[in-house]
Amino acid sequence: MQVAFTPLVIVLFVVVAQALLAAGLLWWARANQLPNRFLALLMLTIALWLLDGFFRVSGLYQQEPGLYFSPIYYSLAFGPLLYFYVRGLVEADFKWSWQRYGWQFAPVLAQALLYGWLRGQSYDYRNWFWQHVHRPYTYRLEFIGTWVSLTSYLVLSLRLLRQYQRWLADNFSDILALRLRWLRWLLMLLAVVSAQWLGEVVLREFFGLYYQYDYSTELLGGVVFIIGIVGLRQADRPAVRAAESDLATTASPLASSLADEVEVPLAAEVPGSSPTTRPAPAIDAAVAERIRHALEDDRLFLNPTLTLAEVAAHTGLAPRLISYTLNAGLGRSFNDVVNGLRVAEVQRRLAQADARRFTLLGIALESGFNSKTTFNRIFKQLTGVAPRDYEAQ
Repeated sequence: MQVAFTPLVIVLFVVVAQALLAAGLLWWARANQLPNRFLALLMLTIALWLLDGFFRVSGLYQQEPGLYFSPIYYSLAFGPLLYFYVRGLVEADFKWSWQRYGWQFAPVLAQALLYGWLRGQSYDYRNWFWQHVHRPYTYRLEFIGTWVSLTSYLVLSLRLLRQYQRWLADNFSDILALRLRWLRWLLMLLAVVSAQWLGEVVLREFFGLYYQYDYSTELLGGVVFIIGIVGLRQADRPAVRAAESDLATTASPLASSLADEVEVPLAAEVPGSSPTTRPAPAIDAAVAERIRHALEDDRLFLNPTLTLAEVAAHTGLAPRLISYTLNAGLGRSFNDVVNGLRVAEVQRRLAQADARRFTLLGIALESGFNSKTTFNRIFKQLTGVAPRDYEAQ
């Protein structure tokens, strides 16, 4: 057999090889074994699916018809594997259970059994099956089902990641390195693939166009290449994980029903920023005062790695009570309140003689920020101007 080495053929070969290598390394990684193995399986199933495109564009299908219906199609596993990878990354108590979760892989099991059975049939039968069964029925069901599955699990993954990021904001004062922004970008790239897949579904179902505007292979190849690089870089990185129950409670951080609505001004309002008020339920004034005293009077906000658990230990209050008081009572997360105090401290010191004795970064570090990047981002977010521009005023 001869392979037509076009640029696309070479790229697909490299992507498949890289995906298989990365999947093997991720499977045997010692740290974060559960999420890494889900990612390894995801990369393996995508790599096998890309083989179909490789066989097609390289001319191998035409030279060796026996390759048709090879057992390399597991596209209905894309969505579940992605979702369980995200769960393994963000949930501390997540454990795999076939009894609890195995049913979600029933579609891909049926997909595997179909191709495994067809592989054992003669070429003439497989050709008849393609003409009379697969193309009009099972292939359409498989192609549309893959889009439905991937899109559904992608939505669930994005929602779970958003809940995780809200949990981080409610529990940590510095979340820049914990937010898994790289994961959000990967999910958004897969959303682009899902949109392209939908376009192919429309073209095939309503216009009968097959492979004429098919770019999902190239897009998915690019995504799996990026996943291989990023996944290996993140494979052994220690992760901050939340309990499943904690993520569930962050889905709606503000109380859904407000019994007695009153205007509660935000504590630690940043000088120079526009005043913000939010209708909020009545909260325990004594609890709010204990939190304020710990953060402002005891100056806990100067601790650059301050967490909700540390404030709870200092005040003797339950972490969820503190979080509720800040979220429901003030409409602000723990992260927002602490960083608001830090920005206010920087502004206070800039207005005094400290501005002549210390650098701007030095003042920021002494005010509780632990990096220049975090300081610049938070300061501009809360005041509307960059630190340098504010200092020059």
